[in-house]
Amino acid sequence: MKNKYMPTAISLYINYFVHGMGAIIMAQNMDYLTKQLHTDTTGVAYVISALGIGRLLVLFVSGVLSDKFGRKPFVFTGMAIYSLFFAGILIAPNVSVAFIFALLAGMANSILDSGTYPALMESFPETPGTANVIIKAFISAGQFALPLIISFLISSDLYYGYSFLLCIAIFIVNGLVLSRLKFPDHKVQAAPAASSESGSKFRNKPNFWIEGICLILIGYTATATFYLISVWLPKYGEQVVQMSKTSSLQLISYYSIGSLLAVFVTSYLVKSLVRPVTFVLLYPFISFVALLVLWQVRTPLVCVISAFVIGFSAAGGVLQLALTTMSELFPSSKGKITGIVYTASSLATFSIPVITGILSKTSISNIILFDAIITFVGVLLAIIVNMRYRRVVNPVSTGVQA
Repeated sequence: MKNKYMPTAISLYINYFVHGMGAIIMAQNMDYLTKQLHTDTTGVAYVISALGIGRLLVLFVSGVLSDKFGRKPFVFTGMAIYSLFFAGILIAPNVSVAFIFALLAGMANSILDSGTYPALMESFPETPGTANVIIKAFISAGQFALPLIISFLISSDLYYGYSFLLCIAIFIVNGLVLSRLKFPDHKVQAAPAASSESGSKFRNKPNFWIEGICLILIGYTATATFYLISVWLPKYGEQVVQMSKTSSLQLISYYSIGSLLAVFVTSYLVKSLVRPVTFVLLYPFISFVALLVLWQVRTPLVCVISAFVIGFSAAGGVLQLALTTMSELFPSSKGKITGIVYTASSLATFSIPVITGILSKTSISNIILFDAIITFVGVLLAIIVNMRYRRVVNPVSTGVQA
């Protein structure tokens, strides 16, 4: 709390509370959007896929530019474009127009990431893993709050768009606060970070084509695991398990509670006891088991428990810890590293809605099985990363951030 950039960090985290809502807001309002856009669930899934395309279009470039021009301009640009998305979806008359606004949301997310993640790592150079994982707490809080807000709007027979307008209002207030706060000098921070992670830190030189590629692919599998659940779990609960609409929507709240709890547990452990790379393996394995149980045992209780467990393990910071491990093994410009890992993540947010939209025409349960298969691939990749990590990193130099 003595860190002078703590107010800036809190404001940056609040943006990800809004992002947490934004990531699932179309899926949570799927029934309303199918009517507004004159389409079906496959059409809405197609619109949601634009989020991934938008991320892919600008992520790597925005990361490089963030290293050159600083973090603050990209944070504000991301907030502004995200607000345009929230407003645009409400007036979109068809799938094509909605797709364009969702494309902007994906671009906004990438721009926001390229400014925020490096800024946090530079604000807290001694605990970058913890700083990144806490982002998940705010994303989870947003994903926990939104289903409750929507349930209230439904029960009160109020306009569904109020949930979108709330997101815009938070961005406006937070933007006014953030405009008065200082960011760390990205040029000053870059040099020591690179030098401190070189030399005796490694017993052997990390191999980008082995552990590097595996970590990039984990960026895909980790995102696919939790993104698929956040979009389709309510539909699975309603159509396959025969839960009520309100109860099925609230599954995401249980998922978010698990994710939120995982953030606090993980952030404490990576700061003092356990290496981040260990969680990159442990959490996907837990998710894999939970997904298999969810697929096989179709009861409301299992849905609730699985939602919590998958939230804890899949959405509890695996992606952020993969990014931290990537930055540790391959010291470089933090914006560029963020761009590489999150490009793979963006591929997931683009491809998963398209694939699952097709699968939904056969059976919603097939989507859960598909998620389990992707997660198992992530487990295999994480095994390789852990084996290589223990070969190349000097245990004496790792400390609590190893």
